[in-house]
Amino acid sequence: MSSTHMAAHESSSSSISPSRPRRIILAVTGSVASIKLPLLVDRMRDAYKGAVELKIVTTRHAMHFFDPNNVGGVQVLTDADEWNMWKRMSDPVLHIELRNWADAIVIAPLDANTLAKLASGLSDNLLTCILRAWDTAKPVIVCPAMNTVMWGHPFTRKHLGVCTGELGYAVIEPVVKTLACGDTGVGAMAEVGFIAGVVRKMVPPIKSGEDGEAKVPHYEEHTVPAPAGPL
Repeated sequence: MSSTHMAAHESSSSSISPSRPRRIILAVTGSVASIKLPLLVDRMRDAYKGAVELKIVTTRHAMHFFDPNNVGGVQVLTDADEWNMWKRMSDPVLHIELRNWADAIVIAPLDANTLAKLASGLSDNLLTCILRAWDTAKPVIVCPAMNTVMWGHPFTRKHLGVCTGELGYAVIEPVVKTLACGDTGVGAMAEVGFIAGVVRKMVPPIKSGEDGEAKVPHYEEHTVPAPAGPL
C-alpha cells in the first residue's frame, strides 16, 4: 500500500465546537460481520467514554445480519431514508447532511462489493453517495471482511490501492479465523475493540478549551495490521 498520511484537518461545514462530542458514522455492508454492529457501538462508546455521537448507515444487504432495534438506540439510516427525506427542491439531501455532520466515517465491515464501488467512484446507495460527496480532509477508516479467496483476489489489491493511495482511506486489515462459510484464512473483520481503539487514536476526543480543530495523528502507512484472533 502507498505510504501516504492523514493530515490534521478542520471542516467548516461540520460546525466543530470544542465542547461537543465527536460525531462518527458507522457504516455496515453486506458481510456476515455486520452481526457485530451492536458490540461495535458499545466499544465505540467505551473508547470515547461516552463523548461520541454515532449514526449508522447500512446497505440493504447488511440489514440481513443485525436488528436495527438492537444497536443501543443509535439512529439507523437506509437508502429509503435518502429518498423519503427529499420531496421538493428546498428539502435537505441526506447524504450531504451526513457528510456535513460527521467528523469521520468508519465502514465495518467493508465487503468486496462496496470496496469495488468505492474504488470505482460509484454512488448507487446512501453509503456510496456519502463517500462520493465526502470532504477528503476528514478520515475514512475501512475494515474489510470477506472470504479468504476474495481477500487474495487481484481486484481486491487493486481496489485497496485506489482507496489508500488516491482516496487516502485508512484500512484496518482483516485477521485469520475460521470464517462463517467454513474456510480458514485471512478475511475476518478485525475485533471490534481493536477497531474502536484505532478510531479513537485517529479521531481523538475534542478537549475542552481547544480551538475546535479536529487534529489527526500522522500515520506513515494507511494500513493497520490487526492482531489475529483465535481460530
